[in-house]
Amino acid sequence: MNPIKIGLLGLGTVGRGTFDVLRRNQEEIRRRAGRGIEVAAVAVRDVVKARAIVGSQVEVMSRPEALVCRPDIDIVVEVMGGLDLARRLVLEAIARGKHVVTANKALLAMHGNEIFAAAHQQGVMVAFEAAVAGGIPIIKALREGLSANRIEWIAGIINGTSNFILSQMRDQGLPFAQVLAQAQALGYAEADPTFDIEGVDAAHKLTLLSSIAFGVPITFAAAHVEGISGLASEDLAYAEQLGYRIKLLGITKRKAQGVELRVHPTLVPKQRLLANVEGAMNAVLVKGDAVGLTLYYGAGAGAEPTASAVIADLVDVVRTHTADPEHRVPHLAFQPDAIENLPWLSMDDTVTAYYFRIRVADQPGVLADIAHILAQGNISINAMSQREPAQGQNQTDIIILTHAAVERDVRMAIERIEQLPTVLSPVIRLRQEDLN
Repeated sequence: MNPIKIGLLGLGTVGRGTFDVLRRNQEEIRRRAGRGIEVAAVAVRDVVKARAIVGSQVEVMSRPEALVCRPDIDIVVEVMGGLDLARRLVLEAIARGKHVVTANKALLAMHGNEIFAAAHQQGVMVAFEAAVAGGIPIIKALREGLSANRIEWIAGIINGTSNFILSQMRDQGLPFAQVLAQAQALGYAEADPTFDIEGVDAAHKLTLLSSIAFGVPITFAAAHVEGISGLASEDLAYAEQLGYRIKLLGITKRKAQGVELRVHPTLVPKQRLLANVEGAMNAVLVKGDAVGLTLYYGAGAGAEPTASAVIADLVDVVRTHTADPEHRVPHLAFQPDAIENLPWLSMDDTVTAYYFRIRVADQPGVLADIAHILAQGNISINAMSQREPAQGQNQTDIIILTHAAVERDVRMAIERIEQLPTVLSPVIRLRQEDLN
């Protein structure tokens, strides 16, 4: 049987990894897929550099539109990134009846509903395992392995850059800016790390996971997003002393009233497996009603881990591309006519426990005033400690852990606490998740 021919849009980190793994493991991949998978063409900006990588057997093109239009290419692999051009090329490939494999989480988070609708109409597949958590097969697990379950919630470390920074800040006691510079020097963080450190990258991925888990439209605008750039090393140290670790989590939950979709720094008990995911690794915890808790762990980025997911998608497409489209696994796990427009819950209605760090004047009555405000806001204190002032200082930190409370009540209580004359700086507020 003739090999399936693919075209690579982009030959950067992921594109190069995909090309190398396909070439190195071509016989093993052919045995799994039932036929060969051959790179027929790549589209890149630097043609000379690409030719040195792929050799003379692969056509190197400078115009990605020309690659998408080639009639002999069966599958277009989009690993170039970006939004506008990637969207146009993916939609053009679909319109021409070509299957698409993409690692572009931002593209799908922003335009996934349009892209999947077009693919369904044309009877082609859009596979995107590599868009979330690199080499971890979390998309396949949610779409197929857990299809018997009503998914209750997902919590994940799905940005390796932020996890590396938090691990280093805790272990070395260094400030955020210094550890970010380390991450950039090691290649874990981009020159412009905004999407990683401000939680946007994690929110793109979480939006896709939420849609697949609960059968709802992809709605990135519904996500509440907070990053880690405002975290201080003392908060990681305090959390550690209290039996917690701070992780940037993406959390989505199905509640009776609707769906939560949020990314923010979170205190996690140290005995939880998720709290012990260190460095640039990723992990996703899924709670299903039948299976209970399942954890998926591995490399969330990198050339070959991500290429592993891209090629797994290619194998899936090759195995099923001749099948009746109505009998393939749906793009978003649920049949297109079964997608539900459930309400997206406001962050104000979120219920979780909290950590407060409050810098106060070291004088009598401060604790009583703060406790009184919390009690008036229906916020119950779980634990509280006051640090000894430094030598010669007349101020200190009060650390409070609360029981579960409503975000709206917490926000209003913090506003009142910050108005106390004995409170010397804005209250540091972090959320806490037990994950059991």
